[in-house]
Amino acid sequence: MSDQPHSVTAQLLYFTPPKDGSKPYTNVNADPTTGSRRSNWEPEPHTVEIENLRGKEDSVTLDTAGFLFGRATAAHKAFTNDAAIEAEYYPESIELVKKITGASRAVVFDHTIRRRRPGEFDDSPQKRQPVPAVHVDQTTASSIARVHRHLPPEDAPKLLERRFQIINLWRPISHAAYDWPLALCDFRTVDPQGDLVPTDLLYPDRKGETNSVKFSPNHRWKYLRGMEPDEFVLIKCFDSKSEDGTAILTPHTAFPDPSTPEGSPLRESIELRLLVFYE
Repeated sequence: MSDQPHSVTAQLLYFTPPKDGSKPYTNVNADPTTGSRRSNWEPEPHTVEIENLRGKEDSVTLDTAGFLFGRATAAHKAFTNDAAIEAEYYPESIELVKKITGASRAVVFDHTIRRRRPGEFDDSPQKRQPVPAVHVDQTTASSIARVHRHLPPEDAPKLLERRFQIINLWRPISHAAYDWPLALCDFRTVDPQGDLVPTDLLYPDRKGETNSVKFSPNHRWKYLRGMEPDEFVLIKCFDSKSEDGTAILTPHTAFPDPSTPEGSPLRESIELRLLVFYE
């Protein structure tokens, strides 16, 4: 543990609103020649301190900070074939999330594998790279839309009457994630009304909505340095239960960790996004 820094200082990219006052948008697919995603807003770099929670993993929970670290070896190891991931990794992940949260039902609606490829501009669905911008995957509207989109029409209205969440299950693949790890913002330092900006996410065939995040000096950032493939983090993207100070979401981003050991392999990770329901 002695070689673990208590914290690191790094630059994170925050959101600045479009100058013309229009609703912000980002195109999901990057330009294959430049690697940039078409959007009508500018990222703004801010230097922040990011606390390393190695040895203090239990200081955060899903309902306090909006994220939770854990250790559970995945039976599925390859992560090279979508059909095999859906057949093998989805079911074990559903059981893991239900066990941790006490949920009665969990449904995986997609997964993304990210492998960092410096200098490569193709960011099509099979070649996704880490996302270097502070964001929250869903808004309230897009979370409700996901339930209607992925659950049978006869189930959705009943499920929406009770508590439901969208949770990401993120873990490194094949080696420790020293390179471009994930930073998470403690919900207790976020002002959901002032810090979040609904942003259209433009797919080739439809429009989604995500929350961009404006800078606040109140934000407190955390990470778990050198996460191993048998470690994971649950990231809350939405929670319909917002009373009692319950964390409802977690801004997060990949970032260049200045303490990355020289020669560390490039980051590889998988994230599953799940709709999580409670009785």
